[in-house]
Amino acid sequence: MREWFHDASHSPFMLFVYDVKDDKADDIPAVRHVDGTARIQTINQRQHPCYYALLKEFKNLTGVPVLVNTSFNTGGEPIVWTPRDAVECFWTSPLDVLVINSFLLEK
Repeated sequence: MREWFHDASHSPFMLFVYDVKDDKADDIPAVRHVDGTARIQTINQRQHPCYYALLKEFKNLTGVPVLVNTSFNTGGEPIVWTPRDAVECFWTSPLDVLVINSFLLEK
């Protein structure tokens, strides 16, 4: 975490922003705000085993231990609440793939 963000510390609830290190900014453009900061959430295996495994595999594949965590909705629509909402939002979004538990939906 400190390799990617200046003075970052344990942050399980996305309450704080940290400056993205200059040499890492191009690796995480979707995470970095226009002011050079990012609101981070730290996780551990005990609290989030599936998300932790996903993040670990993403790092193994890309070398980047950072994923975007954001609300799932499109402009003017409420945040997705159910799997049906997710599928409906997916079809009208620019996303290519939707994963819901063990289901994979591709356009």
